[in-house]
Amino acid sequence: MLNVCNDERMTTTQSRHKKDKYLALDVGDKTVGVAISDELGTLARGLFTLERVGIRKDCGKIIDCIRENNCSVVVVGLPLNLDGTDSVQTEKVREFEKMLSNKLRSVALQDVLVEFYDERWTSKIADRVMMDAGVSRAKRDEIIDQQAAVIILQDYLESKRK
Repeated sequence: MLNVCNDERMTTTQSRHKKDKYLALDVGDKTVGVAISDELGTLARGLFTLERVGIRKDCGKIIDCIRENNCSVVVVGLPLNLDGTDSVQTEKVREFEKMLSNKLRSVALQDVLVEFYDERWTSKIADRVMMDAGVSRAKRDEIIDQQAAVIILQDYLESKRK
């Protein structure tokens, strides 16, 4: 009898520790790099690079990804100037986030939290890491936004643990 209770308690505890995943976006003019966390919210990995076709369709693809992967938080990299002020690209990313948030509400996913996170230097860091690993220039160009999203998400996850 005691074993049955322990087994039931373990199942309940395990399900309580299972968390939804985090998704990170590195939004550019031509592509959106996408990264995802593990279920414990400790490790980030690249998922894919989305070729931009239009803000509505792009947001639709991201929402499909949110549903498929049971994500509860979307972290959007915010490309601020070095002095912390907004740039032209910052405004484009804010517009993308606004469209994504509106579409999430319209498809009954309003509980998904969408947050900005400072992404200064992430593309440079991602490029440097891949260069040091011997990744060819052509391959780096293919996955740079995805790797930048990984850096954004990993940094975000680590900041939440502090």
